[in-house]
Amino acid sequence: MEHRPLGRSGLLVSRLALGTMTWGRDTDRHEARDQLVAFVEAGGTLVDTADVYADGQSEEIVGSLVDEVGRDSVVIATKAVSRPGTARRLDASRGHLLSALDASLRRLGVDHVDLWQLHAWDASTPLEETLSALDSAVASGKVRYVGISNYAGWQTAKAAAVQAARPGSTRLVSTQMEYSLLQRGIEREVVDAAEDAGLGILPWSPLGRGVLTGKYRHGTPADSRAASSHFASFIAPFLSDSARGVVDAVCTAAEGLGVAPLEVALAWVRDRPGVVAPIVGARTAAQLRGALTVEELTLPEEIVSALDEVSAPERGYPESTWSRS
Repeated sequence: MEHRPLGRSGLLVSRLALGTMTWGRDTDRHEARDQLVAFVEAGGTLVDTADVYADGQSEEIVGSLVDEVGRDSVVIATKAVSRPGTARRLDASRGHLLSALDASLRRLGVDHVDLWQLHAWDASTPLEETLSALDSAVASGKVRYVGISNYAGWQTAKAAAVQAARPGSTRLVSTQMEYSLLQRGIEREVVDAAEDAGLGILPWSPLGRGVLTGKYRHGTPADSRAASSHFASFIAPFLSDSARGVVDAVCTAAEGLGVAPLEVALAWVRDRPGVVAPIVGARTAAQLRGALTVEELTLPEEIVSALDEVSAPERGYPESTWSRS
């Protein structure tokens, strides 16, 4: 698998990342092991998790499997900030972040993580305090690189600018955002902010929450996420009439190329400006292997143009194309 630098850093990662949000909930340890082995055997390195995935069980499973593939074979990325079920749902205070990092390291069974990401913006904590926690984490040796996730355009630009202006600080190298043919909102401002700051983009849900696989074209499969109680509302926004037109275009392109719709959708987002590695999550190793075949696919320019057109996000003042000259 091809590898790419993560932002303006010396860290090289595979151009597909393995997502583990379902590990410990919908994906058991045995299935997770098969996924990780298949991913590493295909040349994949970047494995993404978070302290809140399955209440920490995702990190525990990742940690229990790392030795089987070799710690040096994977780039472990995790996140902190979210505190679901508490009065303070988002907490980017120095105290919480550093405590969360120690807890993540215990669950992962490692002495450091390669990429530590702020999972969300916390308006209640001064940004300088949050960023100072990143510096402390790197200085301690517990973290190698740092990034952000789910930041708006202005938040991305501000965080990167403040960090760059502080002498001796650790620069941000990445931003993890939802990005797919069904969710192109980051193209309005985040992509430009990330490019200006030298941040590599790690798209989450690059298959449009699974809808771009085409499996919902004729209904909701009983074993799909849309049929589950904890994912139905997450999938629903992408089952609209407008989304159906995008899915139909993806399926038409896939049929013409002789590949699966998920390969077309993945190849499109993988090769967008600023993107380093889409994060692919799968319930089974068989599903993951299907996604890994995208490594051999480069979309023809005419198909890229057609998909761009059918999925184009609305633009207006001040982020419209004409105002960017």
